[in-house]
Amino acid sequence: MLIQAIKTSVTKFVKDEDGLTIVEYAVAGGLVTLGAVAAFLLLGQTVCGAIGALQQAILGKGTGVITPCAAG
Repeated sequence: MLIQAIKTSVTKFVKDEDGLTIVEYAVAGGLVTLGAVAAFLLLGQTVCGAIGALQQAILGKGTGVITPCAAG
């Protein structure tokens, strides 16, 4: 009886398509994460430039401006 129950469970698992949905969610989640990281990287450079521009405006362009963030 136990072997029949295992066989039935395995057959049901093989025919079940819910696993594909989980894979689709994982791929979609990965793409969203990749997009968020790219947005943060681009936003970080923009914020760095804005801080640098504010610093130049406050200190003046020829007064040895310190870079607010690492280049790159």
